[in-house]
Amino acid sequence: MPRFAIQLPQLRPGQAFPPVEQAWGPNSPACGLLAAGGRLDVPTLVRAYSSGIFPWFSEGQPILWWSTDPRMVLQVSEFKLRRSLKQAVQRFRRDAGCEIRIDSAFEQVITACAQTQRGGALGGESGNTSGTWIVPDMVKAYVALHHAGLAHSVETWVNGKLVGGLYCVALGRAVFGESMFSVQTDASKIALAALVCFCRVHQIKMIDCQQNTGHLASLGAEEMARSAFLAHVKISAAQPVPEWHFDDLYWHEVLTSDTQKL
Repeated sequence: MPRFAIQLPQLRPGQAFPPVEQAWGPNSPACGLLAAGGRLDVPTLVRAYSSGIFPWFSEGQPILWWSTDPRMVLQVSEFKLRRSLKQAVQRFRRDAGCEIRIDSAFEQVITACAQTQRGGALGGESGNTSGTWIVPDMVKAYVALHHAGLAHSVETWVNGKLVGGLYCVALGRAVFGESMFSVQTDASKIALAALVCFCRVHQIKMIDCQQNTGHLASLGAEEMARSAFLAHVKISAAQPVPEWHFDDLYWHEVLTSDTQKL
């Protein structure tokens, strides 16, 4: 992540965010950058996500707030369950030692993501610890958000060992993917497939992916205009909160879908 010389709006703790339309455009050094400063606490994060804003910064930088346009999103009906991943899920389900859990080890998941990730939301399965954006202050902030019931982990377990997973923010039925990790082949992709199943069961239409990557596109994610994304967030965040747990029966929502890309 580059350092920035151009002046940004500097937020005081508790100060309102600028309108997202003021975020830097495509011809700027950092498209989507909106403001710097403020505070990483639960109220600020709730205001941010409700407005289509997310924090993303590296060690040694101030808190940087972003609102990208277009926005990368995964319409859960368009999730691409390719043959290899479908077979991996089927093997996973057949093994008595394998299970999906939700929220049993949130801090372990975000810590593992911090140790492996360099990219943006749900950016990939592995990475280099140099340059990670999930700095200690981010870990602390999202653990607090988890304790407030607004951040969740979807976890892949094999024989009692956490081998992969992801974490996300959820306001009502608006779900914002953050990051995932894997120490075993396909473990994070299986967790993402499980999240898609959960979303389909609970009529959650979309998972925010923030920024465009080839990995996300390969799973079916596409760009949409920020204005349309914000309209979706406003409606979905006002809907009742689902019960965050996973049942093996949820797999039916993906494994029998007509939208599989095999």
